[in-house]
Amino acid sequence: MSQVELNDISKSYDKQKDVLNGINVSIEEGEFFVLVGPSGSGKSTLLRMIAGLEEITGGILKINNEVVNHLPPKNRDLSMVFQNYALYPHLTVEQNILFGLKARKVDKHEQQRRLTEAAEMLGLSELLKRKPRELSGGQRQRVALGRSVVSHAPLCLMDEPLSNLDAKLRANMRVQIRRLQKRLGLTMIYVTHDQVEAMTMGDRIMVLNEGKIQQVGKPITLYNEPENLFVASFIGSPKMNLGKAVLSEDRTTLIIENQIHIPIDPMMIRDIPINQNLVVGIRAEHLFSGLEKEEHLTYLEAVNVEQLGNETSVSFDVGSELWTAKWPGQWNIHFGQMVPVQIMPQYLLFFDGDSGTLLKSAELGKKQEVVAI
Repeated sequence: MSQVELNDISKSYDKQKDVLNGINVSIEEGEFFVLVGPSGSGKSTLLRMIAGLEEITGGILKINNEVVNHLPPKNRDLSMVFQNYALYPHLTVEQNILFGLKARKVDKHEQQRRLTEAAEMLGLSELLKRKPRELSGGQRQRVALGRSVVSHAPLCLMDEPLSNLDAKLRANMRVQIRRLQKRLGLTMIYVTHDQVEAMTMGDRIMVLNEGKIQQVGKPITLYNEPENLFVASFIGSPKMNLGKAVLSEDRTTLIIENQIHIPIDPMMIRDIPINQNLVVGIRAEHLFSGLEKEEHLTYLEAVNVEQLGNETSVSFDVGSELWTAKWPGQWNIHFGQMVPVQIMPQYLLFFDGDSGTLLKSAELGKKQEVVAI
């Protein structure tokens, strides 16, 4: 059963251009569903419409099969965690967590039971008498989570809750939120502009751009088979390497950015018209080092080298584009060095250069599913 269903949802202000247009998606019970997109794509607006904090211009919103378009937030049986924590500075941690329960006149013994349970779960037991100003950013975020947990609402909305935290704390909080969601069986709708958060946390991801859905699917599907150039360039870190390409007249050579010539089997691209305006893409981990290879080699100039310890990231100029390779281990490569790189056509994705839609996904590079015994 779908817990949240959006049918042709749209949003506009003063009848101007739609901020959101034609949003159709069903979110299942117990699902961790991530809305991701650049700033201004409409993801926070959509979340606020589900919460009842923004009016719906057009379409139907259902929660548990009930139309809730005109239902006030307090009647939607959901909780929300905001980007800025939204804590009351004059109240203690305990008072902040229990604020909603007191407003709903929940029994005092039940309040304390839920408080104790949530505080232990989130590691807040020693902080209950402190004020928000005495807490770190991660602790404040856990208080905001605690307020959501004690509500026992089956649907939890989160609007970029980790954006104010440093990188190490963000990584830790990602694990905490995911664990919490699974433990409590919550349906969670999570907004972020950080595609790493989206990839690591979501059961499914919806990519938004300019108020329209670009793609909905499992994280690994969006990574391996992006439906268009926007998704290809947005999902993945670093982003997919992209370049304009043309086929030779005999269809045996692919020329990328008027610089790289790759021999290619004509049967591999038999469904692509000869005069098609093409853009090809390849992931950073599929640009292999050519130091010990003999075929499909191209020499590229290294314009940046990042030693990360466990891997080395090398950037190259390819025509007007900047391409990045990720190689495991530590590589002694210098700025300006001509480096042999192996580009295998089986790892290339082909896009329509005019519409941006995917024409052909890569034949290799997808992880095989491992079944535990």
